Amino acid sequence: MIAMNEEANLPRTLESVRWADEIIVVDSGSKDRTLEIARSFGAKTSYHAFGGHGEQKNVALDLCTSDWILLLDADEVLTPGLQAEIRELLRGEPKYGAYWIPRLNLYFGRWIRHGGFYPDHKLRLFRRGAARLSEGVGPHSTPQFAGPRGKLKGDMLHYAYPTLAIYLEHMNRYSSEIAQLLHQRGRTSRSLPAFVWNAILNPAATFVYNYFFRLGFLDGREGLLLHLNHSVYIHWKFIKAWWLAQGKE
Repeated sequence: MIAMNEEANLPRTLESVRWADEIIVVDSGSKDRTLEIARSFGAKTSYHAFGGHGEQKNVALDLCTSDWILLLDADEVLTPGLQAEIRELLRGEPKYGAYWIPRLNLYFGRWIRHGGFYPDHKLRLFRRGAARLSEGVGPHSTPQFAGPRGKLKGDMLHYAYPTLAIYLEHMNRYSSEIAQLLHQRGRTSRSLPAFVWNAILNPAATFVYNYFFRLGFLDGREGLLLHLNHSVYIHWKFIKAWWLAQGKE
């Protein structure tokens, strides 16, 4: 895993993988107790200046020596059922070289089970050397694996955004990163029809689809907040890209 000032999350995460043969933590300059906590769990730690999410995680992958790799974020936790499932799988001869893991996300104090946010499958378990992450694609880089993949059943818990304030701060930061990429690729909504679609109609359509057709309303008030603000995030990234195209900061 990669980490930066994760002392609040790290004990919970590392406890769920204490059984692993090795734990690798690549830090990008924490000022809190992140490294102290990681080492208390027997983790091998390394410093690398942050150069992007995919780039940083590839550094961590290169430090692994075991035959199989489980890639985690510092705010993700393996349930006991998933731990047992992985350990049993790796005792034998796994059929596939990589496995999807269902992820259950915590938003505003509620575990979200509808609206397209569950099961939020992530490709996180794979043979060493079989997968790399895309670089230069912003905060949502994913492992690239060629070949058939299996699916695990146990959930990975993602303590993503326990409060609205944390969510809004992250979405503001992430939308700025994505806007830079959109700008570099020329997707800046220069024409009026493109602007109306990207910045207005697309966010609205996403809300309607996820909240009503994908049953996001079943997650109560928290689901409503999530889908409203997710649509705002889509709006932000496109107007920020458009703004950058005007030569603005």
